[in-house]
Amino acid sequence: MKQVELIRPNEFEPHHHWYPKALNATIHPMISFFLSLGQERIITRYCHLHPNVDRDKLSEILNHRCKYFLWGGADLLNVTSAGGKRQMVVIENNSCPSGQKSMPLVDDNQEQGSYRLMVERTFKPSLKNLRNKIKGGLAVIYDKNPMEVSGYAKVIADVMNEPVYYISFYKDDDDSKVRFVDGIMHINYEGEWIPIRAAFRYVTQKPWSRIPVNAKTKILNPTIACLAGGRNKMVAAKAYDIFNAEIQPYGLKINIPETIWDVSKNEIPLWVRKMGGHAVIKVPYSNAGQGVYTIVTQEELDAFMELEFDYDLFIVQSLIGNSNWSSTTAAGKLYHVGTIPNQKNETFVADIRMMVSSTESGIRPLCTYARRAEKPLLDNITSSIDSWSMLGTNLSYKNAQGGWESDTNRLVLMDRRDFNKLGIGLDDLIEAYIQTVLSTVAIDKMSKTLVNKQGKFRMKLFASLNDDKSLLDEIVL
Repeated sequence: MKQVELIRPNEFEPHHHWYPKALNATIHPMISFFLSLGQERIITRYCHLHPNVDRDKLSEILNHRCKYFLWGGADLLNVTSAGGKRQMVVIENNSCPSGQKSMPLVDDNQEQGSYRLMVERTFKPSLKNLRNKIKGGLAVIYDKNPMEVSGYAKVIADVMNEPVYYISFYKDDDDSKVRFVDGIMHINYEGEWIPIRAAFRYVTQKPWSRIPVNAKTKILNPTIACLAGGRNKMVAAKAYDIFNAEIQPYGLKINIPETIWDVSKNEIPLWVRKMGGHAVIKVPYSNAGQGVYTIVTQEELDAFMELEFDYDLFIVQSLIGNSNWSSTTAAGKLYHVGTIPNQKNETFVADIRMMVSSTESGIRPLCTYARRAEKPLLDNITSSIDSWSMLGTNLSYKNAQGGWESDTNRLVLMDRRDFNKLGIGLDDLIEAYIQTVLSTVAIDKMSKTLVNKQGKFRMKLFASLNDDKSLLDEIVL
């Protein structure tokens, strides 16, 4: 594949932009019904089941118009307590989320599916009334997931009715075809540097190291959304905490594991011990399942402590495991509901990805899928156990050449065949959607806090929230 391609209208071919198993799948009726629900019906149902929730506040949040974090995808775990109280817990919310290639068509006659919904509802409206009237083209930049990203590029070309530059933009490119001059993105196409007025971004690896926070080219999502929580688990944890304090009087809350932030490496064993020897350690700025370590034995903790890292600070979170082995927290233990047992009577950990985007009528769901762990959940653990194989659900992995691939065998589609294995119902989907929206609004509000009245990044404030010199040195203004 070329480093830069010019994509013209009418080039979209569905088989290039879906996994084969998703392309030929039939959407489950419950998913189709969920996606057809309007805001008012969702609010009525949720408030009926949660009488303490303030209806007006929930309506205000679901109808929030995001300024920076316009497109996100939350990873959620279906968990329960020892007393049987079930809830959806937000593990993280990602800017540049994947999901379209895993989503069966809701309407067989709309072959561009929710790729087109995303572009029509969110990307195209975001280009209205641009403050910086840059004359230039449209671009899609990426460092991962070309199957899905090229789908966006082709749909943008169709919806905007103009050619789109489709460019790879990797972290360590020696000959990058993307550069910024006075905050304006330029791309090199056939030897000519072309200014770009707006870009769709699927750059996931340290995007702040090469995309200026104060860029003048309109970028969806802008880098600020990543620093404020979309790719920064440290600031995301603080954004959730601040927003929870704001919405708690209205009966609302972002459900997250107990989280300890700004933890230096030598402090980690103390926090793991406090949580009963079971915990999750996260490098705050990694993604795609990288930099996440599940600790359930002393051997796993010892192995982690021997590793070297680029950053100084970590997050330690309570671990959600089985009923016999989960972290001890002030709120008690939570454990995985997991999949419906298979014919071998095995239950697997699964998470749900809920993708949403900000539209002129609030934050709306786009698509959803699930992923299961590689190995079944055990009732009891031994010192030789590899807990990640039981608890880790991310499908992305790096091959021997350093490129990204996906383990699609563990993909759980929202189709007639797979969906029932998850053991979730319509109210669980509504809960997952509301948790996704709450976490999205929290990150968008944090983004606004980190930008001054002139639209510039408030580096000093950010440093006070995330005082990690290695990260601060990477940020391009």
